[in-house]
Amino acid sequence: MSIAQSSPPQRAEETALHAHKTHLAGLRAVALLEMTKGVLAVVAGFALFTLLHKDIGDVAEKVIESLHLNPAHRFVQAFLNAADRVSDKKIVAVACVGFTYALIRFIEAYGLWHARAWAEWFAIISGSAYLPLEIIGLIRHPNAMHWTVLIVNVLVVLYMIYVRWDVIRHDDDRVTKQSQGRYDLTAGKK
Repeated sequence: MSIAQSSPPQRAEETALHAHKTHLAGLRAVALLEMTKGVLAVVAGFALFTLLHKDIGDVAEKVIESLHLNPAHRFVQAFLNAADRVSDKKIVAVACVGFTYALIRFIEAYGLWHARAWAEWFAIISGSAYLPLEIIGLIRHPNAMHWTVLIVNVLVVLYMIYVRWDVIRHDDDRVTKQSQGRYDLTAGKK
């Protein structure tokens, strides 16, 4: 059955599908980005579990030595002091937060891969929620990494807004054409 012969609900579905197909490559690129974030969170969570039942202060000192950092530097001292206060409960809690974050990223990636509207809205909201934190991080420590993260996040949020706007615009066009078609039918003009 062609689009011209299909019923209004089928036409609505086909129009929405067409609007999403035009953005499928971009949506899948964002989905891969979200999947990568999820994988990194899982890896970090498992890395944290390897620290269970170990003296985190000793581990931190070995990291400092292997990176050839000055142990007298105030940031290194702050890192060592923080490491001494880490308990197994804190490690498990942070790892669980990481796994939860990964699960959210995987669900979002699935939805974006399959061009689901809920995932597009979620990407806009979650991406926008991180912007203030990224801006604060950039102001406090301006470096290439902070700039890159901010720019990528802004581009993703703007792209997702564009996708939602385009899909809604196509849907509005479909509704307008349907209402005109009904009007023409009642007037006997079609």
